[in-house]
Amino acid sequence: MTIEIKVPDLPESVADATIATWHKQPGDQVERDEIIVDIETDKVVLEVPAPEAGTLEAIVEDEGATVLSQQLIGKLKAGAVAGEATKEKTSSNNDSKSAEDTEQKADESNDNLSPAVRRLVAEHNVDVAKLSGSGKGGRITKEDVEAFIKDGGKKDSTPAPVDPIIASPEERTEKRVPMSRLRKRVAERLLEAKNTTAMLTTFNEVNMGPIMALRKQYQEQFEKRHDVRLGFMSFYVKAVVESLKRFPEVNASLDGDDIVYHNYFDVSIAVSTPRGLVTPVLRDCDRLSLADIEKTIKELAIKGRDGKLTVDDMTGGNFTITNGGVFGSLMSTPIINPPQSAILGMHKIEDRPMAVNGEVVIQPMMYLALSYDHRMIDGRESVGFLVSIKELLEDPTRLLLDV
Repeated sequence: MTIEIKVPDLPESVADATIATWHKQPGDQVERDEIIVDIETDKVVLEVPAPEAGTLEAIVEDEGATVLSQQLIGKLKAGAVAGEATKEKTSSNNDSKSAEDTEQKADESNDNLSPAVRRLVAEHNVDVAKLSGSGKGGRITKEDVEAFIKDGGKKDSTPAPVDPIIASPEERTEKRVPMSRLRKRVAERLLEAKNTTAMLTTFNEVNMGPIMALRKQYQEQFEKRHDVRLGFMSFYVKAVVESLKRFPEVNASLDGDDIVYHNYFDVSIAVSTPRGLVTPVLRDCDRLSLADIEKTIKELAIKGRDGKLTVDDMTGGNFTITNGGVFGSLMSTPIINPPQSAILGMHKIEDRPMAVNGEVVIQPMMYLALSYDHRMIDGRESVGFLVSIKELLEDPTRLLLDV
């Protein structure tokens, strides 16, 4: 019996998708619920499992092909013996694949591994550099990792084919790779924000000494009680929520000629993942404790690393926080995440000489940057909002007393 493999139902906001990786080739045996193919959208990677055990009979759509919801992409022969199937290809696909297979094997890194491979590598602490990829263009597949683990983690002793032509060390080379769907979508949204908003950025600086002293004093007790470390991000989120309450214009969005004021506080957190930058949402932050915020951020970060973020995780959000300080950024001008009206950039904490009561004192200082849409937020609200965050972070007691 032949079973059709189709693209899963895509979310309403996703028009199409791209075939990212075929983990099996025609003639390969597959088990029930074994991942056959990864399908990439501009938001998440969908893993398509085998509905029955059998043999992959045909691949209808190659890697890189653009597909729609419920489109046929392959065929599975239930209960078939490996080797009985043939790959369904057009002459043009054959020519394309032949040309691609002759390309030089590309260096593999965690940035271009499929989610299933990344999870397996992380679970077994496998050194990717020791793996030899058998996939298309030298890509490392799930089977390569499993074989490496089964072999006891020993590097393949078979010598790799050596190119007899030794390239000159001064030779200049280029590598051309297609842009991922996520990167395309990020580019579209950033360009949309630049072209459709009257975006301005205002700056301030905050003394992080009080929060650093608070963390140092209670870090151990906090971690024992809540089983999560106390980071800076929970303080940032709390300060943002309290400031949004005082300046509702910053928590609003434009819908045509209408301004929509939100009476809830869903904060997007910019997270860097192997696939690119994503902004999962912390919902109802005004109801979350510091521990709840830290736990939720940790969960979202792990899901982002493993490619497990869902469309729901990244849908919505009234305000965005991005922390370039973790990469060493001292100052930046973040770009608004439409349809939101503002975004807050946090940066590196740097010891700097500051004037305190007429004396020069070394303080751990951090620059704040608020980019906002001037069509609906005036200078008074934007500056006041940023000053409110500064005051709350420099004196965390204000968060408790609501002053």
